[in-house]
Amino acid sequence: MAISDEKYVLLTTFRKSGDAVATPVWIVGLPDGTAGFTTEPDAGKVKRIRNTPRVTLQPCSVSGKVKPGSEVVEATATVKVGADAQAIHKAIRKKYPVMVSLMAVPAFFTKLIRRKPATECAIHLTFV
Repeated sequence: MAISDEKYVLLTTFRKSGDAVATPVWIVGLPDGTAGFTTEPDAGKVKRIRNTPRVTLQPCSVSGKVKPGSEVVEATATVKVGADAQAIHKAIRKKYPVMVSLMAVPAFFTKLIRRKPATECAIHLTFV
């Protein structure tokens, strides 16, 4: 099973200091053999990826507990925004239709509060 076939993966990004920060995320495989996930443009992981594109991935539970015996996968991450992020957003909606629908409700109210258009943001992963 490929890492992109997993439901959740533990994404580890790195601060400028080299400290690792792990976050569970959804993941989706893309037709060209790469993968991706969606996120908010102001998320900490976006800032860390812009500084250091090296990331690691490992299968995990929704809470971030790593699956025993699973291997760490190295990847290079690229931040995609706007139209460049649409293919990953579409793939995530296809793989996780119920969860995306549930997440749309709070996102709607966030947009109302911020009163500015939401920018789609995604992370594109190329495996090393």
